[in-house]
Amino acid sequence: MEIGESVGSARGRALTILGAPVEDGAGFAGAAMGPAMLRVAGLARVLAGLGYEVEDSGDLALSPAEPPIASLGGAARNYASVAAWSRLVCRKTYETLKAGRTPIVIGGDHSLSMGSIGGVARHAAETGRELFVLWLDAHTDFNTPATSPSGAMHGMPAAMLCGEAGFEGLLGEEPHALVDPRNLHLFGVRSIDDGERRLLRARGVDVVDMRVLDEYGAAATIRRIIERVGSRRGILHVSLDLDFLDPSLAPGVGTPVPGGATFREAHLTMELLYDSGLVGSVDFVELNPFLDERGRSATLMVDLAASLFGRKVF
Repeated sequence: MEIGESVGSARGRALTILGAPVEDGAGFAGAAMGPAMLRVAGLARVLAGLGYEVEDSGDLALSPAEPPIASLGGAARNYASVAAWSRLVCRKTYETLKAGRTPIVIGGDHSLSMGSIGGVARHAAETGRELFVLWLDAHTDFNTPATSPSGAMHGMPAAMLCGEAGFEGLLGEEPHALVDPRNLHLFGVRSIDDGERRLLRARGVDVVDMRVLDEYGAAATIRRIIERVGSRRGILHVSLDLDFLDPSLAPGVGTPVPGGATFREAHLTMELLYDSGLVGSVDFVELNPFLDERGRSATLMVDLAASLFGRKVF
């Protein structure tokens, strides 16, 4: 199976769930419990019920033999441990794609995407497909160790993946590839730091903030992105941060920002992505069960996964 066969175009294709219980990139403990909570909420069962062959590979775990990496990250907190997790996730995501399966990486904080998308980008490059990334998030995550006000690395993965300075050697000897910043689509944004704003403008990243969604609607906006990816015969990685949603719907996040996507905006986005047939890999990140209310956020994230993989109302 080639990387171009996506979740939308190949019903019944094999899915592999990879748990990445990393929270070293976040500023608040609890995201490491996210993968377990998504399993309790029935992620594998729901996907299997849609006709997919689902393999849950369990949670990844760092090995004591994982080679150390020098902490080149300056003010970035927990640089060495985030780097070790990123190398591991990169390797496993790439191996999953190489085996002909769709990786669904569940976290864990958003720093895990340094690894998952690094592995996806490597596979896309090897198979001759142009990679696009849809980043559904309240934040742009385009800080670097030099620009970050907090030093939290879950606010840096998009910058690292686009080759910004300050992350040299983060993935060590692990083979990977980068993302063209012009192929990065940040969707649902409503919180941007000043340093990020300058970099995003300079690199030509497509930033879809909530004003755009309010003015033009989710359907028209996501269709524009889908049409661009399709016209280039590209493959799309979807990275869904729970704080993309309004915190009144999904309280289980460490960095909530008011004014997020509504229930129907989020589901419609997932439904149109499925219809596109372009999605080849996925991250579900930043669920913090410690901050949730009786599993509301986990249940909603599983429901969104179901819409992304083809569940319809009728």
